[in-house]
Parts: sequence; C-alpha cells; structure tokens
Amino acid sequence: MFTDIFERIRKSTGGPIGQYREKAEGYFAFPRLEGELGPNMRFNGQDVLCWSLNNYLGLANHPEIRKIDAEAAAKWGLAYPMGSRMMTGQTHLHEELERRLAAFEKKEAAFEFNFGYQGIVSTIDALVNRHDVIVYDAEDHACLLDGIRLHVGSKYKFRHNDIKDCERVVAKACEEADKNGGGVLLITEGVFGMTGALGILDQIAALKKKYNFRIMIDDAHGFGVMGEHGRGTSEHFGVMDEIDIYIGAYAKSMAIIGGFVAADKDIIDYLKYNMRSQIYAKSLPMPIVEGCLKRLDIIDSPEGDALRAQLWKVTRSLQKGFRELGFDIGPAEACVTPVHVKAGVNSAANIAVALREEYHIFCSVVIYPVIPPGMVIFRIIPTAAHSMEDVERTLAAFKDMKERLDRGEFDKEMPNMSILKAER
Repeated sequence: MFTDIFERIRKSTGGPIGQYREKAEGYFAFPRLEGELGPNMRFNGQDVLCWSLNNYLGLANHPEIRKIDAEAAAKWGLAYPMGSRMMTGQTHLHEELERRLAAFEKKEAAFEFNFGYQGIVSTIDALVNRHDVIVYDAEDHACLLDGIRLHVGSKYKFRHNDIKDCERVVAKACEEADKNGGGVLLITEGVFGMTGALGILDQIAALKKKYNFRIMIDDAHGFGVMGEHGRGTSEHFGVMDEIDIYIGAYAKSMAIIGGFVAADKDIIDYLKYNMRSQIYAKSLPMPIVEGCLKRLDIIDSPEGDALRAQLWKVTRSLQKGFRELGFDIGPAEACVTPVHVKAGVNSAANIAVALREEYHIFCSVVIYPVIPPGMVIFRIIPTAAHSMEDVERTLAAFKDMKERLDRGEFDKEMPNMSILKAER
C-alpha cells in the first residue's frame, strides 16, 4: 500500500537521537553557546566554564588569527573565488596552502577540502572500485563509515584496535582482492574522537611488510597536535612514510572549516579529477585559505610548540585527576577525554543539568548512536587556552557530582528543559 513519506516521518519516534527532541532541543541538542570563543562562555543566561570546543591550540581567538581573518575578509569578501576549484575556483593561495600542507606532512602533494566530512566521503568513493576490498576499524568515525557505505565491493570491519582481528580480516581481504583483480584499502583513525584512543598505526603499518594493502587514516584529532612537530599521529608513531593517504581536518587544531588529503602526487592528481564533493561544490573562500596559511605558520613554529606543551599539560593533569577520583576515562591517550558514567539517560541528563546550572561547567553528554548503546559519556575537550585553575575547578565539581550520584540524587525523571529555559 502507498505510504506518504511525511506521514511515516510524523508517526515515527524521531530516530535514536530525535526521540529526545522535545526535551533535549535547545539544551542538550543544539545548545546556544555565546560570547567569545574560549574556556569562558555563556549558556542559558549564565557564565560557564566550557570544555566542548574543538579549539585544541586556542587559535579561535588568537589575536594574530583574528587579525588575518578580518583583513582577509575585508580584502577578498566571502564570495571569492566563485565556483568549484576545477572550473573557476583555483587561486595561487589555494595552491600555496596545498604545497605547504604537503611539505608539512612530508608527502608529495595535497588537495584541499571545502568541508572535511564531505571530502573524506568523496576520497573513499574515488579511491576504490567494485573489485577492491575495504578493511576498516569497527569504531571509525561516521564520515568514514558513510564513505565506506558507498563502496559497491566487499568491505570488512575488524574489532576496534585489535591487531589480531585486523590481520585476520586483512588476510581474508587480500585473498578476495587477488581473485577479483582488485586491491585492499585499510581505513582507520589516528585518534578516535569519542574515546581519545590512538589508532594502532604502528602495528597496522607493520602488517604491510606481510600483506599488500594501502593505509588511509583520518587524523582530524591528531593533525596539529600529535607528534613532536604537530604533524599528526603518524609522526607520533614514526610511520609517516607507511601511511599512504593522510587526511587532516582544519576544524580541530586550526579551529576553522575545511580539510585536506595528502599522498603521492599521482594519487592526488587522480583525486582532484574524481572527487565529486569537490568537483561539484564551491571552492573554499579566500579568507579561510589565507587564514589557514597563518594558522599553519603558527602550528609549525616555536609558538606552536609552546601551545602544544600547554595543551598537553592541561590534558594530562585533567586525565590524571579523573583517574585518581575513580572515574573511567578509558585509554584517553590523546586530548579528547571521555568521562564514563554508569547511569541511564535520565540520570545522565540530570547530571548534565547539575554541571551546567549548579557548577557552571559545560561539557557535552554523548549517548547512542554517537557511541555504542549502553554507554553515557561526558566528553571533555581540553585546549591550550584552559588554565590549571580550570582543571582544578572541574575536578572538584566532578568529585562532588560523583558523591551525589552514588547517593542516588540523580535517579529521577529527566527534567523539562522548556521550563528550565523559561526561567532564564
């Protein structure tokens, strides 16, 4: 029987996240953080200490960055260049940034994305054909999974960061690819953005000596942060040469939209002419490109070294404190720090409200399907702009919150967010 699409949608629960829309919107979902970007912002009418910004090096409000962004916007406007890179959107600054990024990542060439998510999806789509086999980590980011979904050939996942299962799957994939006349592409992450775990790049790179496959990594949370010079998780593990396709995002360390892929020149040349998300979309606006050049200058400088040192000082102090308080933060080897709480959705919501309204601390609460079912985490994102006083204040609040949780204070119905917001 014919079904109207809109009627089906109206009768649905809204999906795994959307089912909470009426209570969550404007508070847990689509919250409005206002004020200057940084540790101290405003939410729901009051000042909060914010741990939810992808601003690892604190560049969002860096005075030199703000200056170059403003000057570039005044000089170029936001429309220039108009059109896709292939048609009318190519400029000397786009080319210069790509040369600089390739040199920074020690690759032959690089190509910019206007948006990281779409760029990654399109990279995977362009790289493989129906004869190829994809192998991927079970906890890869949604952008990687969406790109993998487009693949019409075989695809196999291995248990998260499990090198034995990875080798089992790689062996199976290589055998199938050999029969089909195809190749094998292994896709993983440098840093897993919800857990802070590092990908096992050194172990996967070692497998290449035994099997014939290519490695692609999404290093959104590693670029600019991991490694001695901020070149990413591949530098951290000393396997930059073994990573065939390196993808970095501007969103985390550069605090701006966009991203890039770096690889051998002939591979980049192929991608430029086959990535649908770039061929059929507007080029990255000139103010962003010029701003990214300045951001890369800072990342690749002694100041960048100092910012990374401050970031890691904050990160390690925070993580050490959470562990000493008895919180489970998992591996948390990178900056992302997930505080696991054994609580249902209602209790987690009450804890989040208490953190924001009583302790004036804002961090994101994450549930399924962003993370596997049965988990609730409070996701803390340290930055170089945070202070040790911010760390101490946050640990004290979580210590108090944990004692209240153990007493059962948060075991009640999820609060009505519309009433709470109306009180402000």
